[in-house]
Amino acid sequence: MKTTIQQVSIQKERSLHSALKQMDEINRKLLIVLNDDGTFFSLLSIGDIQRAIIKNLPLNTKVSEIVRQDVTVAHPEDDLEKVKHQMRIRRNELMPIIDSQNRIVNVIFWEDLFTESRLSVSEDKKLNLPVVIMAGGKGTRLAPLTNVWPKPLIPINKKTIIEDIMDKFVEVGCNEFYLSVNYKAEVIKQYFENLNSPCYKISYIQEKKPLGTAGSLYLLRDKIHATFFVSNCDILINDDYAAIYEYHKTNHNEITMVGAMKSFPIPYGTIETGEGGQLKSIQEKPELSFKINTGMYILEPDLLHEIPEDEFFHITALIEKLHNEGRKVGVFPISEGSWNDIGSWQEYLLQVKNRHV
Repeated sequence: MKTTIQQVSIQKERSLHSALKQMDEINRKLLIVLNDDGTFFSLLSIGDIQRAIIKNLPLNTKVSEIVRQDVTVAHPEDDLEKVKHQMRIRRNELMPIIDSQNRIVNVIFWEDLFTESRLSVSEDKKLNLPVVIMAGGKGTRLAPLTNVWPKPLIPINKKTIIEDIMDKFVEVGCNEFYLSVNYKAEVIKQYFENLNSPCYKISYIQEKKPLGTAGSLYLLRDKIHATFFVSNCDILINDDYAAIYEYHKTNHNEITMVGAMKSFPIPYGTIETGEGGQLKSIQEKPELSFKINTGMYILEPDLLHEIPEDEFFHITALIEKLHNEGRKVGVFPISEGSWNDIGSWQEYLLQVKNRHV
């Protein structure tokens, strides 16, 4: 079903939290911001919201307080090729058409003009970074399916979980993969040997015993010499990987975690009290928001030498070590809907259902 102008529009007085929810509901990363009278005010991108969150602005901040004024729009008299050019160079997924009265008369969407993915990058902008996928777990949350198949090879329609993950990286020019395997390792190796895809350059690191979410990384000390991604094998991140990398490098982080903004509604009125039990505030059915560790990271290669050899070691232990030593650990925020944890039956079946829609 085609997206409507109303669906991608938001009033400038709405909150960042509302904007995030709206983006997730319509699966878009760009909204049109309106004045009170319905005329055009600005554009709001997921990047604008992410930068605001990184600056620690609260999610109840008004949209009007963070939008940029130097946004690109089109006008009714503009040639379609000009509009197409502007959208391509800015990778905008939509372009509002604004008349002389500042009214929105139409919206052109990326899919109306282009066949390639908006997140696909040109040769000169490809990341070309190694990617490590932790694929050695037993996947007990998906039993009994994982009693037969290793979790990375569980299908989501015509692809396996791990292929979906790898294809997201291939879109941005990352095709050098290291798969950390243990449980049913030979089945995984045989699958990719038979698949024989030219899109993937795969090497394997074999755990002799379960080593946690980072223990096997020590085996890559002499193999990876550049900044690299690490991903669990049961998550899908639908966001701009190049933006995550840019944030990591710009802030000189040693490790960057990707954190999803997740909200939990409280079905009661909450009360805050001060000294002597005096009421400070009351809030009716608030939503509490947290950043959730998604299971995707960017690491600098020197960290491989801080992984203990042949020991069970979680990546969160490495993160805590760096944090306690005052070293730079960043968190790149994404919306709740941009993160899919497909390691449980509920989420797995939801993914399968959505692919049929």
